[in-house]
Amino acid sequence: MGNPIKKEVIHAKGIDIGIYTTDFENEFISLTDLAKYKSDEPNDVIRNWMRGRDVIEFLGLWESLHNPDFKPVEFDGFKSQAGSNAFTMSPAKWIKGVNAIGIVVKSGRYGGGTYAHMDIAMAFATWLSPEFQLYVMKDYRRLKSDESSRISLGWNLNREIAKLNYRIHTDAIKENLIPPELTAEQIAFTYASEADLLNVALFGLTAKQWRENHPGKKDNMRDEATLQQLLILANLESYNAILIEQGKTQSERLVALRDLAVQQMRSLQALNLGNLPQLPEGQA
Repeated sequence: MGNPIKKEVIHAKGIDIGIYTTDFENEFISLTDLAKYKSDEPNDVIRNWMRGRDVIEFLGLWESLHNPDFKPVEFDGFKSQAGSNAFTMSPAKWIKGVNAIGIVVKSGRYGGGTYAHMDIAMAFATWLSPEFQLYVMKDYRRLKSDESSRISLGWNLNREIAKLNYRIHTDAIKENLIPPELTAEQIAFTYASEADLLNVALFGLTAKQWRENHPGKKDNMRDEATLQQLLILANLESYNAILIEQGKTQSERLVALRDLAVQQMRSLQALNLGNLPQLPEGQA
């Protein structure tokens, strides 16, 4: 998984439980924090849980479904021993033995410990206490609900900003690029050309090319855009209107718009506002 790392905390039965994700999809919950519900020695609790045969089978099934580099032969060795009095298991032993990705061990004084994908973490929480698992899930859902509301509000706000700037942008096209004698078809083509100018500057391809690459999609490329891309798009529309007023040719404007898009993407990345697709190298 890559950077940046997004960290959050949920609360259940008076315990702070750390969560992190690097791709904003697969979230990892601290088993170390969860285990504190049971004991002041969380590592012992985790190792005890991992000794069970049913737990080893569950972990192996999860890895086989999600991990293309999972080692099934090594897993069979663990499974054959699991449940016996002499069998011991730790997160580090499991990770090294089967090349696991569902459980990770993070170092560090703050935020360090054993983490597991939420599927696995919820199974661990249930093993600790079904009641405790319900409290964990309740606050996790609250966190996701709050996050969804913030994202929805931010996306819609940026979408409306883009729409307002689009009006400024199209007015500049009408006043500076479209002579009165052009037909309605020619005017429509000019609008489409300017829209695709922005598409190429920001996304690296035209709307038609995007549709060809996404057959069956009902949305357009801007509906699929990230919050950061919509924000940059709004800025590009305003900047393009200024360039049009200055009499710049379309080729000159494409270069200037792409430079601005690259600059703003880099600035947003530096602020850890999310991963943005890299623009194609070379001339746009």
